[in-house]
Amino acid sequence: MVAKTNGFYARDYSLWLGWNNMRYIIETAVLHGRILNRTTIVPSFVYARACEFDLATCAAYAIMVNRGDATHSDEWRDLPIEQQMAWRIPISVMFNMTHLQQSHAVITTEDYFRLHNISMDVETTNGDWDIGTYHVQDATGDRWPSLHTIENWWYDPDNFVRVDSIPQDMRLRGGWSSEGGDASPGQVGSWTSPTTDTEIYHALTEALPQGRPLVDWDSVRRIVEDGERITSASSVEEIGDVLRENGFEVLYTFDGAAGSDAVKDVISPIPEAVPRDRIRGLYEDFHDISARVLLLRGEVHNGRKPGSLYFTSAASRTRFTQTVLYDMRLIDDILSLAERISDRMFALNGGRLWMAAHMRRGDFTRLGWAMEADFGAHLARIKFHLGSGREVLASMHGGTATVYDVPDAHPDPLLVTLDPPNLDDKYYIATDERDPNNLQFLRDQGAVLITDLLTNEDHREYGWPILLTDVLALVEQSIMSRAAYFYAHAFSSVAGGVMNLRAGLGKDPRTALLD
Repeated sequence: MVAKTNGFYARDYSLWLGWNNMRYIIETAVLHGRILNRTTIVPSFVYARACEFDLATCAAYAIMVNRGDATHSDEWRDLPIEQQMAWRIPISVMFNMTHLQQSHAVITTEDYFRLHNISMDVETTNGDWDIGTYHVQDATGDRWPSLHTIENWWYDPDNFVRVDSIPQDMRLRGGWSSEGGDASPGQVGSWTSPTTDTEIYHALTEALPQGRPLVDWDSVRRIVEDGERITSASSVEEIGDVLRENGFEVLYTFDGAAGSDAVKDVISPIPEAVPRDRIRGLYEDFHDISARVLLLRGEVHNGRKPGSLYFTSAASRTRFTQTVLYDMRLIDDILSLAERISDRMFALNGGRLWMAAHMRRGDFTRLGWAMEADFGAHLARIKFHLGSGREVLASMHGGTATVYDVPDAHPDPLLVTLDPPNLDDKYYIATDERDPNNLQFLRDQGAVLITDLLTNEDHREYGWPILLTDVLALVEQSIMSRAAYFYAHAFSSVAGGVMNLRAGLGKDPRTALLD
């Protein structure tokens, strides 16, 4: 696998983040490795942030650490000591590495150590790539394996847009030259065609917001529609022709939930427009680096689109969507347990369709990010939207199911053939709330929790990983992906993971709401 690539792609991983954000980051790293034809190195472990039982029970199965000490962060120092603990989980528990390796060149940091005869116990606890330890320096000062570093500020400063690669037809339009470019931030190549001087170009330029030089598609349409060549029915390709004639290009990305990119799902593809001379290709700038290890320093996750770049073709975006939905899949044990529990929800409701919601409390309450500060108001909000969901499912019964605009998805026929939920049916809630009184309140209001559905047999069969809250959360995500209707907070990365799973399973876009 490694021999077929041009070396390794490494980066600093923010292990202080929860799993869903870590997954987004790993998806991005895998994408970059594929673009650059390098073997992506991912961390050998991540941290579970809570235990479903007492600390000693989980510590008997997984290495327990002080989370702040391990990740060099003071974020949790003021919490009770038991809430500062975390457990190291092998990355192979969180997703199916073997399945991913069938389509992508990916190894763990421990695999990298084995290949280079480095001790297994030196992997950094915070996810940073330790140059001094991971590379041997000889008497001349050279490092082995050889290393080239992409400094964080080189990646996507505000004056340009990072894309996957620049296709040949775009190079010809813009007079792309492999010469030039600002070498100080690692740029290779430059645009040589003169700036376009047309009315449309200037109108598009004036529509550029502060920050990233990208124009949203509604603004693009408003500017280029003339009622003749371009109308409200014109396709992306037809509008793209006008953009290309006027110094702009179409880029392909994904729409964020509720106007935010906090949830990096890949279920809503959209185009945007960019001035051609603001485009920098990841491939063009870094593909020809000869060093064995290409290292991206720092974080390029927050405030960015899925993949942390834009795509210059719809086909490239589609390939990334396939990676997220199908290549980076959950392990078989988690999928089979989720299916088993889904069957129990069907049984609880007499075989009718059932609904689910994610109720994020915990750190969201502490940080003031929860949907509602008051627990009762939060549940009332959930029940209101599940009530709307029940009406949606009733209206769909006997009709035709559709799918999200993603590749290789097939409609779930159960959504339109099984009976919709009754008014008093049970509904599933996944939550990080741990107050016993609040949990009993949920049950009294008709909710079913994971602890109500897990059996002793499940614990014996699936073993120690489901003692850890972050692993059990993967089971819950998979359970909620099977629900007929799903509701959650648009700012929770947990919800984004559920939406991706639902899209891959062929759920209908009408059957979920993030707000």
